Amino acid sequence: MTGELSEAQAANELMRLAREIARHDRLYHAEDSPEVTDAEYDALVRRNAELEAAFPHLVRADSPSRKVGHAIAASPLGKVTHEVRMMSLDNAFSAEEVAEWLARMRRFLSLPADAAMAVTAEDKIDGLSCSLRYENGTLVRAATRGDGQVGEDVTANVAHIPDIPQQLPAGVPQVFEVRGEVYMEKAAFAALNAAQAEAGGKLFANPRNAAAGSLRQKDAGVTARRPLRFWAHGWGAASSVPGSTQSEVVESLREWGFPVSPLFTTITGGAEALVAHFAAIGAGRAALPYDIDGVVYKLDRLDWQERLGFVAKAPRWALAHKFPAERAETTVQGIDIQVGRTGKLTPVGRLAPVLVGGVTVTNVTLHNRDEIARLGLRVGDRVVIQRAGDVIPQVVENLTREEPRAPFVFPDHCPECGSEAVAEEGEVDVRCTGGLICPAQRTQRLEHFVSRKALDIEGLGEKTIAQFFALGWLESPADIYRLRRRRSDILGLEGWQEKSVDNLLAAIEAKRAPDAARLLFALGIRHVGEVTARDLMKRFHELPILRTLAEQARAGESDAAAELLAIDGIGPSVVEALGDFFHEPHNVAVWEDLLNEVTPPRYEVKTVASRVSGKTVVFTGKLETMSRDEAKAQAERLGAKAAGSVSAKTDLLVAGPGAGSKMKKAAELGIEVVDEAGWAAIVAEAAGGG
Repeated sequence: MTGELSEAQAANELMRLAREIARHDRLYHAEDSPEVTDAEYDALVRRNAELEAAFPHLVRADSPSRKVGHAIAASPLGKVTHEVRMMSLDNAFSAEEVAEWLARMRRFLSLPADAAMAVTAEDKIDGLSCSLRYENGTLVRAATRGDGQVGEDVTANVAHIPDIPQQLPAGVPQVFEVRGEVYMEKAAFAALNAAQAEAGGKLFANPRNAAAGSLRQKDAGVTARRPLRFWAHGWGAASSVPGSTQSEVVESLREWGFPVSPLFTTITGGAEALVAHFAAIGAGRAALPYDIDGVVYKLDRLDWQERLGFVAKAPRWALAHKFPAERAETTVQGIDIQVGRTGKLTPVGRLAPVLVGGVTVTNVTLHNRDEIARLGLRVGDRVVIQRAGDVIPQVVENLTREEPRAPFVFPDHCPECGSEAVAEEGEVDVRCTGGLICPAQRTQRLEHFVSRKALDIEGLGEKTIAQFFALGWLESPADIYRLRRRRSDILGLEGWQEKSVDNLLAAIEAKRAPDAARLLFALGIRHVGEVTARDLMKRFHELPILRTLAEQARAGESDAAAELLAIDGIGPSVVEALGDFFHEPHNVAVWEDLLNEVTPPRYEVKTVASRVSGKTVVFTGKLETMSRDEAKAQAERLGAKAAGSVSAKTDLLVAGPGAGSKMKKAAELGIEVVDEAGWAAIVAEAAGGG
């Protein structure tokens, strides 16, 4: 699926995923009111990881792969900074991924293939992560995970959970943080919801929500009336650790009075044994008194855990093997067409509500007109939907395609603005040709314009843009810079104060002389992603020069087209997209209006001499000491080109953990490979020489 995406499409999807995942993180961690199940959330995260692996140069600063949980907003409970960060876990969904995880650890530790690797396994309970700090055996603080670094103080609340001891036996370490899950059993959840219904109170969607909502109460008396449980599975800060293996420490936790998973065990038989254990737990899942969503594996030896360390937000030595999502049958009640920022017409199936994996599903993406044709889908059809392996629920089968029913006719005009909707040659996606005159595209294009990798204007979020657009204040990018004239109008809106308005206007004014490459990317021209915009501006320096060449190329001037195509990485689709953009009168009007408000300086990349000057560098795998954006910026400062794929033109591959096919291809082509430390040495050498 990623191989069919252009760079611009991938960047757009990564932007949407970052926003959607951040929203679900907020709903789940901060508001205890998730709209999707774990399986659907995992599918979003998995899709994000697939795109980042395929387009590593597009990894966003706000990427979900760099975040744990959700930042704690103002809370009556107070905030707690974790001494040791509370990490999340990487997920696996297949036996092959479990086997690869074991193999990856073997390679990292340089272990022979026949070396024994004991791994602990325990069912992954669907609860709320909690850290309990004991000093001299006494519970002094309890905190939720929050964003991994800062959580909420729930010390008074956990005092009412009988599974959590207030005092540990003699001989425990001076400082020890016990980490585990607060949860609610299925029967207790059912009884709580029945009582809530009788009293006319709030009903909880599932046991995890009920547990989170019960623990995060300002009034600890409410928590006391809720049937919460706890079990321990790990630890954080500790003055000493009672054992040399995961299983030994978990046994100590049990001896200190903490419940641990009754299914906790240690396995030495490799991937086959782990997967067999996973299948056995899955078979008995329904009979368990609590909800689980998978099995957690951890390498048993603590010295090996220490050597393996962590990636961005998860330990290398642990893995969550998640259960597959469920399927269900339902009826297609309608097919709507949504128009995205790039003008793409996306069909969405409206479904008769159906419960899948504990969540009610009412709509499903149908991707494009070819997918509708492949499924033979029409309104009234009976379908099978699945909530795994894609970004949102998908149709996997049409059960009634043979029944006589009127076919669905895909529109050839935009449902929002009435402009013609066409598919470019060789593409399946149908797009509105209305561009910036299309209301469906305008707000999303404005959101893209102010996004972090574009103009990066703080304070202009999705809701604010929608509000200002509805009021007629924002219709084009240039209108953003005219908002200063509406200061008093904005102050008159609910929720706006002097400081917030002044901060917004100051953030806008700070971008009156924007970086030219960012401005070009911000315009949302098809096929002109962040990297392409930089490549174009490095060659031409001034935006008017680029416009002239694009117009000349579209008019058939071969020299202009050749000059554009001479840039490494610029192909005919980019040249065509630039020409089409500047050929549309409404785009030119927007462009000229914008340049009356902003003055981008001449684009220059200052470089220093280095041993990679003039060479092409590719980054792959996980970078642990810097973001990929920072690494690419370093390459540019050293006079190198940062490319996204390995080819015969590549001179150097910088490979972090998890490097795969690019490493193999580099070996086949005889390309020099260095690790992250090797790259840091190249950067330091150039800095020293300067």
